[in-house]
Amino acid sequence: MIKKNESIRNIAIIAHVDHGKTTLVDALFKQSGINTDGERVMDSGDIERERGITISAKNCAIRWKGVKINIIDTPGHADFGGEVERGLSMVDGVILLCDAAEGPLPQTRFVLQKALEKGLSVIVVINKIDRQDARPEEVLNEVYDLLLELSNDEAMLDVPVFYANGRAGFCSKILNDPEAKTIHPLLDEVLQSIPAPEYDDEEPFQMLVSDLSYSEYLGRLAIGKVVNGSATVNDSLVCIKEDGSHIPLRVTRLQSYSGPRFADTDKVESGDIIVLSGIEDVSIGDTICTREQIKALPRITVDEPTVSMLFMKNISPLAGREGQNVTGAKIWERLQKEALRNVSIQVEKNQDETFTVKGRGEFQMAIIVEEMRREGFELCVGRPKIIFKTNEEGKRTEPVEDLLVECPEEYSGVVMEKLSKRKAQMQTMNYTDGGRVKMNFIVPSRALIGYRDEFLTDTHGFGIMNSTLKGYEPYKGDFPERGTGSLVCDRAGIAVPYGIWELEDRGKFFIVPGDPVYEGEVVGENNKSNDLLLNPTRTKKLTNLRASGHDDAVTLTPVAKLTLEKAMRFIKDDELVEVTPSSIRMCKKILDSQKRKIFETRGSIPECLTH
Repeated sequence: MIKKNESIRNIAIIAHVDHGKTTLVDALFKQSGINTDGERVMDSGDIERERGITISAKNCAIRWKGVKINIIDTPGHADFGGEVERGLSMVDGVILLCDAAEGPLPQTRFVLQKALEKGLSVIVVINKIDRQDARPEEVLNEVYDLLLELSNDEAMLDVPVFYANGRAGFCSKILNDPEAKTIHPLLDEVLQSIPAPEYDDEEPFQMLVSDLSYSEYLGRLAIGKVVNGSATVNDSLVCIKEDGSHIPLRVTRLQSYSGPRFADTDKVESGDIIVLSGIEDVSIGDTICTREQIKALPRITVDEPTVSMLFMKNISPLAGREGQNVTGAKIWERLQKEALRNVSIQVEKNQDETFTVKGRGEFQMAIIVEEMRREGFELCVGRPKIIFKTNEEGKRTEPVEDLLVECPEEYSGVVMEKLSKRKAQMQTMNYTDGGRVKMNFIVPSRALIGYRDEFLTDTHGFGIMNSTLKGYEPYKGDFPERGTGSLVCDRAGIAVPYGIWELEDRGKFFIVPGDPVYEGEVVGENNKSNDLLLNPTRTKKLTNLRASGHDDAVTLTPVAKLTLEKAMRFIKDDELVEVTPSSIRMCKKILDSQKRKIFETRGSIPECLTH
């Protein structure tokens, strides 16, 4: 018989990047009586705190009026869509957060569509109503339009709506309500509108593994929702793998969420989100159940990856100077661990000492590389490449994106020109009161690789660009990519001011005096389309001549620091990004200039370096 556990509610907070999810969770913590000792407690990683974004879904729990509310803070970026799908597998409803000024953006559509496909209940929160450019009533109409478009159900117009200021910690169903002082009305609505988790009291214990963690004391931790039944410490259970095999396990410890942390418990019940210890060989999507009645639950399914990138050990002559993990074996071991806890990542070992990582987007790849370099890894990575497919008719297809661009009106022309060259098709164009233009495009995913920096330059930093995967469509054809070549160092040494100064008219440099350089390193961007060999280590020849103007001080053009994302977008197919804990450099896949010339003459680079 199907029953409900009225003492539990499971919800996820979904939104676009920077619309205030984590800030709202902090407010819920504080006003439910949990001391967070600071803000943004859910952004636990260093990269998350630095960038102000959520990268991986986080679980937490609060208690309100005797009911335990499990909350999942999900990422808002489409590149981390696997985290969203994993989080939604554990909940019965969502809080859709939307910025009162920006309105629904592509990632808002992406996460909301995933929630509606699962039939989850929705509560709408229009956040940041204190912004000077806030337009909450217009944004609410846009949210209604989006709900109707995605669900085709007029009942969606009756979803609960709140107007909130997450930073100040208040919300109300009435806009500009002077009596709004707390977030309590939203908590009351969760108890009323989000259904309690259902379970079958005739079924044995079943748990769907939706996340993994690791403890030095307990080993591998399986995190997920108890779908049916209950379990206690020391129970003998079975883990059902993807291939149908069974792995026996004994529960050594059970924990459930209390605030952002775990709390030990002797027994877990249906509907709760728990942490189970006692098994090492477990993967996301596995089912843990009793030995007497082995029955698997439907596995978590995620969208297929659309981008691949080459990983390999550092081939630079400077390898091993800054990192501790420099071998291919260490890199492969780390990538396998990443694939274990990230359902949207696939890793493959190539015939040579290189590895192919497949995921959702270049930003997701950049985060993986950034995490590895902070863990002491040295490696080289290639340019992100789009994964093409062949349809039933035998024709080549490629992923395309829904692209939303917002910029000042005076820059709209150059944006449309650049995107049209990249095979983008404009769908809509709207002018706003503030002299800005909103444009929607359908554009190939490969057109956006390397374009974001160019877009910011074209719009003088005032443009906003967001995209989300639309699907696969027939191949759109070739288009010009980077129109400039590379400045390539022809020898090893130390860059000197005079050597750089003499060559500044050739292009834009990425190095500064004192930087070590080596043969094959990409030290700058050429003004022309071809690659140019040069020597930035060259010093001024000393003579006895002393005359006015011969010994003037060298003044160099300031160099912007090279970031990982910029380097990944800049390189061409025959180049790599060298990543160490302290440095970001770029180099050719073939360092030796003579060998490189031989392969350029043949018109190709070694097959082992083109994965």
